[in-house]
Amino acid sequence: MAKIMSVASVTATGKVARWAQWLPRIAAMEPELKGLKDHELRKRSLSLRYRARSGEPLGKLLPEAYALVREAGRRTIDMRHFDVQILGGIAMFHRSIVEMQTGEGKTLTATLPMYLYALAGKGCHLATVNDYLARRDAEWMRPIYEALGMSVGVIQTQQQQPQRRKAYACDVTYGTAKEFGFDFLRDRLLLRRISEGQGDLIGGMLGQQSGSAGGDKPVQREAYFALVDEADSILIDEARTPLIISALPTEAQKLQVECYKWCASVCDQFVEDEDYEYDYDKKSVELTREGRQKVRTMPKPEALDSVGMFHIYQYVERSIKVQREFILDRQFVVRDGEVVIVDEFTGRLAEGRKWREGIHQAVEAKAGVEVTVATGQAARVTVQDFFLRYEKLAGMTGTAWASARELRKIYRCNVIQVPTNRPVIRQRLPDLVFGDEDAKWAAVVDEVCRLHAEGRPLLIGTRSIDKSVHLSRLLAEKGIEHQVLNAHHIEEEADIVAGAGLPGRVTVSTNMAGRGTDIKLGPGVKDLGGLHVICTEMHDSARIDRQLIGRCGRQGDPGTYRQYLALDDELLFTGFGPDKSKRYKTLGASNNGSFNGLSKAFRKAQKKVERRHFRDRRALMYFEKQRKKMQAQMGQDPYLDTPG
Repeated sequence: MAKIMSVASVTATGKVARWAQWLPRIAAMEPELKGLKDHELRKRSLSLRYRARSGEPLGKLLPEAYALVREAGRRTIDMRHFDVQILGGIAMFHRSIVEMQTGEGKTLTATLPMYLYALAGKGCHLATVNDYLARRDAEWMRPIYEALGMSVGVIQTQQQQPQRRKAYACDVTYGTAKEFGFDFLRDRLLLRRISEGQGDLIGGMLGQQSGSAGGDKPVQREAYFALVDEADSILIDEARTPLIISALPTEAQKLQVECYKWCASVCDQFVEDEDYEYDYDKKSVELTREGRQKVRTMPKPEALDSVGMFHIYQYVERSIKVQREFILDRQFVVRDGEVVIVDEFTGRLAEGRKWREGIHQAVEAKAGVEVTVATGQAARVTVQDFFLRYEKLAGMTGTAWASARELRKIYRCNVIQVPTNRPVIRQRLPDLVFGDEDAKWAAVVDEVCRLHAEGRPLLIGTRSIDKSVHLSRLLAEKGIEHQVLNAHHIEEEADIVAGAGLPGRVTVSTNMAGRGTDIKLGPGVKDLGGLHVICTEMHDSARIDRQLIGRCGRQGDPGTYRQYLALDDELLFTGFGPDKSKRYKTLGASNNGSFNGLSKAFRKAQKKVERRHFRDRRALMYFEKQRKKMQAQMGQDPYLDTPG
């Protein structure tokens, strides 16, 4: 029998210590379950399902359920749950966000609460960050569920409604938070159409199907249990992201296309502090009196004659904002003639998402692609509001502790830190700060060349696609063979990640390598010191930095990491504003000495940005709550009767 983890080695405090006392009970069942044949194991599982559906509390079934899952994992995919994983599964059953380090097996851990809640027969959803991970995890864990008599469904972006309905009818359903949310909105619209059609008495007498839905049915069941993978990314970073199903455009909206095109062609003629004022905190643009005069005197196409001047001012302001803030290969890419958003937190393409309030159309006009018509909203829900609908909620991630207060306040979920199965021996090397970006990149390339010559694998993280391309060019000039992982190389992602830990391998990546990837070391790499991670810039959130750092030092492996910074980095501008960041920039340009002592300034700027984002999320929660309250009083549906 496996050695049982002592309570003291887990933690000395309350809940975790209490849950750790369940570990011996679960382990005690292991010898008996090992002796069962496959059909007998499934029979035990069906017995548990009967007890759950007969009203027996799931908490009482937990020890046997988790012992069954552990045995199913051992015999189907040769992966036996560690005690720390069992502990994480217990915590998730008790409405917790579990923080587990990279390589500790969150995917396997998730099978425990998913199976236990699935016994109730109400359907369980595992929400992850992209289609690739949803499909990979579902197929990987499918043998465990099926050995216990459970069905597994997967939701993918391109699926049709019948396939989706079948997937949601399964005991366990994997998919992205975005697809779960859109399906909820589509079902809401469908139910409204059906209810409106039920008043058609004559149609009913003639035997016609009620409603305009053509006899269609919703695809989802009631929101029972959701387990959110990368919980901090989905529940915090994307909390303000609205999921919107658009209504049909009107003729007036089609006229807007000409406005966007014209404004994109003239916006670079406007000068800051002369024609417009820019608010660096709110990131807003306002034309001055001189700027408005310039707009009035500019030659315009005939199509704009019917558009009021006040509206044209707003179009111009929006175009100036987009010209300043939305940069190709950072915030967006152009693919097949369409603007596709790059998710700043994951580095991945946010398929199907659009910026609100005309920003997306202004970006399309800037990029020179076809401008899509800004449509109204038929249905809308924020990611935050969507997950608050679930009766039971849990999550898992590698970085949640810093956001514990926010997760507890908004989602009523405690953050539980689960210890690693083996001690972490990852080593942090001193931060290096340079006067400007060029000096920083040169130093990064030097370190890559030195460590590459030793045969160590390297993972270099960048904040955006354009910077990954820039670094790739510098490495190519030095003759360093390397792989690039960004939103332009999604198809090769699995192959690139699989080989990133091999001897001498150099991988340049955006945030795509920060979540949902597990880099395993190749032969002989441990003796060389393991994977070395180079962080070329700090992000707006320390959690994103820690995700990248967590790629090395998995499961007790050796590993090192280093943070590179420059006094003209974007973070100082975002955190401190134009004046103070300009002073840092000037200091860097006028001095060739060492700036390593200034690394604290970057963390201070990062904390300021984090506090600002936290305030924004709190404000969103308050306004959403007030809006729903007002609409309830008016007898409206808060998801469908939403002003655009």
